[in-house]
Amino acid sequence: MTGPDAHQRRREDVAAAVWRVLDQAGFAGLSMRAVARELDGTTGIVTHYFPTKRELTSFALELLADRSGARERPAAPPGLAALRAALRGMLPLDEASRTANRIWVSSWDAALADERHAAEHAERYRASRKKIAALVTDSLAGGERDDESVDRITQTLHAFVLGMTVQAVLDPDAYPPERQTALLDALLAVHVHA
Repeated sequence: MTGPDAHQRRREDVAAAVWRVLDQAGFAGLSMRAVARELDGTTGIVTHYFPTKRELTSFALELLADRSGARERPAAPPGLAALRAALRGMLPLDEASRTANRIWVSSWDAALADERHAAEHAERYRASRKKIAALVTDSLAGGERDDESVDRITQTLHAFVLGMTVQAVLDPDAYPPERQTALLDALLAVHVHA
């Protein structure tokens, strides 16, 4: 098969190889050569789709964000339950989310070394906070809170999730899923009174 379908299928093969490299070695191990090895091919195959390491890394970040966004999460009723479900969905509570979060944490190194990657990360975090803010607003009883309070609560919850993720990725025995969930619930009880 040739044409656009074959091109798209090959690009998906490269994407799968990128994911496997990230899963095994994180962003530190992501290279044209590593992806080519994973494809059992040459670097020429990889550079056909991603001419530079930067393009490969950007693609890997997009792939990670897409996979994280596409993960199935249990439906929750509106209000506090939806906020809790969204925040739990960001934590490394199962094997798939542990893998994604481990890769995500390793991607920060790429962001620190490249202003464009840093800007892309910052934009993703802004979008994440915007979604959380909408859920916080829906969770607060009677809309009693002002924008400043919603913003403070949103930033607190977002910072908690990011910090908990790092700790759970680096020290999973100290932060098993039950502990992560209990700490999240305690934080929600303090900040969100539905």
